[in-house]
Amino acid sequence: MNDAVKERILEMIPGILVWLTFLGIITLSFAKPLWAIYFIIAFDLYWLLRISYMLIYLLTSWFRFRRDKKIDWYALVKQSVQYQDYYHLIFLPTFKEPYQIVEKPFLALCQSNYDLKKFIVVLAGEERDQDNFLEIAKNIEQNFGNKFFNFMVTVHPRDVEGELPGKGSNTNYSARQAQRYIDELGFDYSKIIVSNFDIDTCVHDQYFAYLTYKFLHHPNPTHASYQPIAIYNNNVWESNPIVRVVASSTTFWLFTDLSRPERLFTFSSHSMSFQALVDVGFWDKTIVTEDSRIFLQCLIKYDGDYQTVPMYLPVYMNTVDIGDFWRSLVNQYKQMRRWAWGVEHFPYMVKQFWFKTGEGRAVPLLKKIYYLWNQTEGVYSWATAPIVILIAGYLPLWLASTNDRATALFQNAPHVLSWLMRLSMGGMIIIALLYTLMLPPRPKHLSAKYYLLMLAQWLMVPVTLILFGSMPATDAQTRLMLGGKFRLGFWVTEKK
Repeated sequence: MNDAVKERILEMIPGILVWLTFLGIITLSFAKPLWAIYFIIAFDLYWLLRISYMLIYLLTSWFRFRRDKKIDWYALVKQSVQYQDYYHLIFLPTFKEPYQIVEKPFLALCQSNYDLKKFIVVLAGEERDQDNFLEIAKNIEQNFGNKFFNFMVTVHPRDVEGELPGKGSNTNYSARQAQRYIDELGFDYSKIIVSNFDIDTCVHDQYFAYLTYKFLHHPNPTHASYQPIAIYNNNVWESNPIVRVVASSTTFWLFTDLSRPERLFTFSSHSMSFQALVDVGFWDKTIVTEDSRIFLQCLIKYDGDYQTVPMYLPVYMNTVDIGDFWRSLVNQYKQMRRWAWGVEHFPYMVKQFWFKTGEGRAVPLLKKIYYLWNQTEGVYSWATAPIVILIAGYLPLWLASTNDRATALFQNAPHVLSWLMRLSMGGMIIIALLYTLMLPPRPKHLSAKYYLLMLAQWLMVPVTLILFGSMPATDAQTRLMLGGKFRLGFWVTEKK
């Protein structure tokens, strides 16, 4: 069996597992409805237990988040004289965003409680949008360029053979340009800390001090990525309730994973050592989900000696709301589908861990199994759990025969399922309260009653879990399973 056939089979496995689950429940509901009820009750009970322990991790991260926001990290960093030897290399890739969007991360950078002359900022544009980008870059340089150690502008060439147009190929190109500049200065790669941000990322004013502190106090800082909390607050008061709930669900998912660094991948905006970035050949320019793939590249390069360090400070980002209700919902679906396209890591991990000779084979076996299980189970549950819990659980009740309906199991099943669902959704009350505490100041034109809507919107969670959870995740895994023209390209989130 050649490599192409092996890869095609691996790409099909996640989608097959999802569809076997759906078809299995449907078939069992027709043929053996009582068996289906047993399975669904067990499945719901498992998820109740899982949600319960995830709430413990969430609350742990929450208290660390509240604690670390109060600390003057720059004062702590300055206690170490060596911090002055380190520079921050910051990438801000953009494509067709207006000046108002591009300006925001620079305004936030300038508010940083850190020495701005330690920042090398790279504004990375695309030749596909060259005229618009260069005009924006000119204005940015006039307004902000002299505030940093250096401000660079790169233009990623269009239609490069072997590349997928998107953030990965753009930042790969801009990082190579930055490497030439760093080589000219003679800087030590291990003393440069890279941050790869989405263009709407506004850092907390303590972010770089906190990051530097984490880097300096890590026993092996070049073998680690640094993952902050992504909070979608930039335009939260202007966003519609559905988009707010979906975006904030991502934030709380990150909260749970930050307290479990042994399973934490990099996501969206993150930081790492430039030495590690050079060692792995920069971000992958052929895939959609380069933000999480970079962690796997480093894990493989360093034979499993790599980790993601949680950072309990936020970076603030935009929701996908653009002012048009239906277009915003479509954009939300596309964004979730793009994130769910992280399923493309499954064939990559299997190939690197077992099929290829070289670095990936040296990763310890238990670590291989652990990361592969977390990745596979994560995308599988993303696609299946909401539908099984909220819809499929009632299918055998509708299809049961007269004899089955007379059993005690059948008579009690609706009540059991209802209580399990209510208990599972109980965590939403805690999340709704935490969410409200994280909101930025309320605009003056909105009354205090608007906070009630911010709480009430969480009643939509069952619907959003299906429409913007199960459906885009199933869509992504099905597309990978089918391959060819169904594969996803990189979709740039529309911003306003």
